[in-house]
Amino acid sequence: MAVSLISWNVNGIRAAKEEALKLIKSEKPDVIGFQEIKADEKTIPKEFYDLGYEVEINPAEKRGYSGTMSLAKKKPLTVLNDFEDNEGRVQTLEFSDFYFINSYFPNSRRDLSRLDLKREFNARMLDYIKKLERKKPVAICGDFNVAHEDIDIARPKENAHNAGFTAEERSDMDLFIGSGLVDTFRIFSKEPGNYTWWSYMFKARDKNIGWRIDYFLISKKLKDKAVSASILKDVKGSDHVPVKLVLDCRI
Repeated sequence: MAVSLISWNVNGIRAAKEEALKLIKSEKPDVIGFQEIKADEKTIPKEFYDLGYEVEINPAEKRGYSGTMSLAKKKPLTVLNDFEDNEGRVQTLEFSDFYFINSYFPNSRRDLSRLDLKREFNARMLDYIKKLERKKPVAICGDFNVAHEDIDIARPKENAHNAGFTAEERSDMDLFIGSGLVDTFRIFSKEPGNYTWWSYMFKARDKNIGWRIDYFLISKKLKDKAVSASILKDVKGSDHVPVKLVLDCRI
């Protein structure tokens, strides 16, 4: 049975409301994870509750900042907000065949002032995934805020020391892949020029000067269950576009 999963950093769910609702109605995903919702239970637009989905929210303590929200056609077996973090960056939904981890990794910032915090987050996330995998495989999605390889960024040389493409962040991504996690998009496409984020400046999206920083990584046990992985490049409403994964699994 094919299960459709989508992940999207909306850069504010209220600002992206119309496009997000349109996406859900057109794609009809079984599960969708939103990152950087910048909202809480009181400020999530009510239309999301009228879609017939289970709605799970993990807001940041700081109002109007960060946060994650997941919608599922079927009620999850469990919902875990057990990753220690006060910015609502991680939400885990347990389904029959796998854990769905909706994640918004920290940005190390232009001056790299949050690089150490991000690396600590990365290390804890890897441990968290390994713990979950002892029970069942995982599909972790979201904005990882890092372009892993040269192929994942339009201008690798110019960005070699910039946030999101530092050697340290790329090395941490190596650890995720080295642990057995699989970058699903690269199962199906080895082509350059496939990006998920563009700066609002310099008409970067029009020129496709972008970065692939949004991913679906899956446990090795799920690799043979991957049916397709894609980038929904035509969706507007954010500086990111959604990524989609279809698995031959049950929720």
